[in-house]
Amino acid sequence: MKVYRVAAICHGTSSALQSAKRVLPTPNGSAMDQPLVDVVIVSYNTAALLRACLRSLGVCRQLPLRILVVDNASHDGSAAMVREQFPHVELIALDANLGFASGTNHGLHQIAHLPGAPAPYLLLLNPDTIVHPEALETMVAFLEAHPRVGLVGPRLLNPDGTPQAAAFRFPTLLMLFFDLFPPGELLPGRLYGSWWHGRYPEERGTEPFAIDHPLGACMLVRRTTLAEVGPLDDRYFMYSEEVEWCWRIRRAGWAIWQVPTALITHVGGAATSQFRHTMFVALWQSRDRFTAQYRPTWRLMLQRAIVRAGMVRLALVAWRAYLRGELSRQELQLRLLTYDRVRRDCRRVRA
Repeated sequence: MKVYRVAAICHGTSSALQSAKRVLPTPNGSAMDQPLVDVVIVSYNTAALLRACLRSLGVCRQLPLRILVVDNASHDGSAAMVREQFPHVELIALDANLGFASGTNHGLHQIAHLPGAPAPYLLLLNPDTIVHPEALETMVAFLEAHPRVGLVGPRLLNPDGTPQAAAFRFPTLLMLFFDLFPPGELLPGRLYGSWWHGRYPEERGTEPFAIDHPLGACMLVRRTTLAEVGPLDDRYFMYSEEVEWCWRIRRAGWAIWQVPTALITHVGGAATSQFRHTMFVALWQSRDRFTAQYRPTWRLMLQRAIVRAGMVRLALVAWRAYLRGELSRQELQLRLLTYDRVRRDCRRVRA
């Protein structure tokens, strides 16, 4: 692991946030703003998107940031790009791909040991995001005004500007059923994306609202909240790590909200799409792990039965697409192997 240390500070003069700023001496004896937000970005083979993300952070004007990128052993030149084009950004270049949770925890640990007092807020940000002007300032101001809110998420937008689902309830069996047996086939299609499917109707408005958890692409958390509940669970290589983390945050008595006026564009799947079938397995392993950790045994057994049935359905759908000429034989084989792997995983006891 290689660590490159240079602090990235974006200065501002907003009176609403000025009281939270502190002064930190620089190596030459002058003064600069102590960071109000420490930003941790975990990347894997997303050099172009990471570049755009870092540029979007560079336009902040109303609060000081310190940015750290954790590169999960990318082979597309991501680490070199950060060193060369963003020398003001902290960089940890890992020797292996440790996944999102473990990579984030490396960043959280490293940034807590940088010179000066730690920032009171931490932003976990995906590299395939674009931060809109005033988004971070809006989320910080919300936390400043609501001391019992431990974490906030923004409104996410697709690259074409349409809304992206970013506020969710904790998983239920009904939500699982909708995922594997989409409404419109057996049930009314309008149920998909509804409250019954774990969504919030308030997401269509502009007023902040309480949620169970946001999508993990962008989460702003208090450092005091992190200190109380601990970092992400790095047993989750990919997926559901934010669900498990938010479960602990809510259980500790903190509230979680979405602030819809804070806008972030999220491409989605930039890293995971490189290994679609492997990530599909990881998704269901993580969902199974979460239920095994926090739900009763009967719930886990019922969930696994639904998942096994869902994998059979997906296999039949794949065969139908193949017979219609919509799927190659190689892709059919990959999908069948993937669905069978998930189905067999459902018989294992997961610690």
